[in-house]
Amino acid sequence: MTRKAEFVRKTNETSISASLLVEGTGQHQISTPIGFFTHLLQSFAFHGKFDLTLSATGDLQVDQHHLVEDCGLVLGKAFQLALGEARGINRAGFFVMPMDEALAIVAVDLSGRPVLQYQASFRRRFCGDLDTDVLPDFFQALATGLMANVVVRLPHGRSDHHKAEAAFKALGRALRLACSLDPREAEAMAEMLPSLKGVIDR
Repeated sequence: MTRKAEFVRKTNETSISASLLVEGTGQHQISTPIGFFTHLLQSFAFHGKFDLTLSATGDLQVDQHHLVEDCGLVLGKAFQLALGEARGINRAGFFVMPMDEALAIVAVDLSGRPVLQYQASFRRRFCGDLDTDVLPDFFQALATGLMANVVVRLPHGRSDHHKAEAAFKALGRALRLACSLDPREAEAMAEMLPSLKGVIDR
């Protein structure tokens, strides 16, 4: 099975295009005007083993909010389109990612209900050139585009760089598990939706 999608979103604030292959190897071509944010998205793609091309420009003369938030929305929408009806997938996934002194816990449920639970704090407002204040906006927009429950916890860490990067690595690995096909449903069960209700809002 090859699950892939392309999605483009253009507004008066941002212009973002994404191409996604779920069954990838972690290859990525990501271009944003925020260097550390680009690095985080690269880490996400590599650890999720998603082939991801993403290009983003936006009104940074205002601030970083619109661009970072809209990248989350476009990324989530690309996954939603690639997964289609989501038949036969695990649906939920989580990962606990240590990175030196930092620890990130991320869980994802492709439930059709967009909800974010976010608990994280940073010592500095900026990590590299990224405004850490907009990170919850990215995860909220991702949850909205993906129609998923997303949980992000950063309980430990001295380095803001390590904490943010661990979160994106954990997100990639948690989403990789959620998107993966359940081997027990490889044949007859592959047509079943992963919900007792028999319906997941997409």
